[in-house]
Amino acid sequence: MTYWDNEVDVLVAGSGGGLAGAYTAAREGLTVLLVEATEKFGGTTSYSGGGGMWFPCNPVLRREGVDDTIEDALTYYRAVVGDRTPAELQEAYVRGGAKVIEYLESDPSISFQMFPWPDYYGKAPKARLDGKRHIIPKPLAAKKLGKLSESVRGPLGTDRNGEPQPDYLIGGRALVGRFLLAMAEYPDAALRLNTALVELVVEDGAVVGAIVEHEGERTAIRTRRGVLLAAGGFEGNDELRQRFGVPGVARDTMGPWGNLGKAHEAGMAVGADTDLMDQAWWSPGLIHPDGRAAFALWFTGGIFVNQAGERFVNESAPYDRLGREIIERMDDGSVSLPFWMIYDDSEGAVPPIKASNVPMVETEKYVEAGLWHTADTLEELAAKIGVPGATLAATVARFNKQAEAGVDEDFGRGDEAYDRAFSNGASPLAPIVRGPFHAAAFGISDLGTKGGLRTDTVGRVLTAAGTAIPGLYAAGNTMAAPSGTTYPGGGNPIGASVLFSHLAALDMASR
Repeated sequence: MTYWDNEVDVLVAGSGGGLAGAYTAAREGLTVLLVEATEKFGGTTSYSGGGGMWFPCNPVLRREGVDDTIEDALTYYRAVVGDRTPAELQEAYVRGGAKVIEYLESDPSISFQMFPWPDYYGKAPKARLDGKRHIIPKPLAAKKLGKLSESVRGPLGTDRNGEPQPDYLIGGRALVGRFLLAMAEYPDAALRLNTALVELVVEDGAVVGAIVEHEGERTAIRTRRGVLLAAGGFEGNDELRQRFGVPGVARDTMGPWGNLGKAHEAGMAVGADTDLMDQAWWSPGLIHPDGRAAFALWFTGGIFVNQAGERFVNESAPYDRLGREIIERMDDGSVSLPFWMIYDDSEGAVPPIKASNVPMVETEKYVEAGLWHTADTLEELAAKIGVPGATLAATVARFNKQAEAGVDEDFGRGDEAYDRAFSNGASPLAPIVRGPFHAAAFGISDLGTKGGLRTDTVGRVLTAAGTAIPGLYAAGNTMAAPSGTTYPGGGNPIGASVLFSHLAALDMASR
């Protein structure tokens, strides 16, 4: 028999997209306790530079006159995802986004704006090449949030490089901050930092509460309506990564240190089924002097070469597609880590990367760490990075010829709208002609794992038999992603986290 220390209607584990569930439950009149395992609110969401959500036909887009339809968006999503995940789950995601934004925007503390971002499979049917299925939260002044702003995780420049906190919360931090601001209006919603959910309590087959741990002390929380697990992925846990076959290592993830999979393990311990456990949201990663490869995009030049000095990929492809191609080449042995970005001196010695996410530090630190190299000729550069000089020179010569023609015959760089998103629609093929020549080391990074507990269309966690476990819900990277092994468009991870947290809370409120 469990002796309860506290009782609430809803317990939420995780403070990224899980805040949407806590907020919804509080707004629907329920008592809520949200626990966050780390010292800051926000989880992986707070590290997102945009904080975007892929929600077709939502009110923000309608106000801008976007002519999309849900049917077109669903056609695109299904074409991209295929049958890897249940059709009803895919439909719940695509159709649900507009309603959740309408719900959230009725609160004056929560507001969004359109931020065009092309769909990631530009050749799929009904792809939106103008990017008008994507929105982001409006920036939030830190002073408006008051002392709470100090409790929001990030940005990455602060957490990894010690940079001062900015005056405005943007991207994912703005979304987290806006939820915290809105929740301050509900006295029956409590938030606890440094408190991890470590175990679920089951009676007669139903989850009736959980054990949480704060500074070594365990507390039993009884729940009248349910427990929502929205505590991120398990990307920070190398043992779990190895157990489930997730490529890469915890050091190179973009998730915060607390994403260790405790919520996953708690769910599995009470019979939850799982799916996609070997999957993550991938990206190439610029290697920084601390040895960590970090998500990078927006390349205005350069090519990637393998240990043979050969190009092997479309460098301008959407980051998850690019990351998956790199992993495939690692699997077949044609790419080893690090691989190298080769670029010329058009923008100086710093790699032509406009969004490194973790801000780059002084050039000399990369040079001292053996991560950046410079030489007067390509052959000399090749010797410094350990690739065949003649092959590297031939690779660059072939690329330059294709750049001059404006057509990448080898890998189709520039063939899709996303490839041209960072060059104002122009060809992304920038010739490598101006010496001295440079090389920067890259690895594989991820934005978090995407495998987790299998759920139904309102976030109820399912057993292997397909029955719902009463009182248990999951969302975000703690649930098996509706998008399966693909990344249909920017804002899918945060979008799924916000939506299914919201739907879970509404379902609990209805019971």
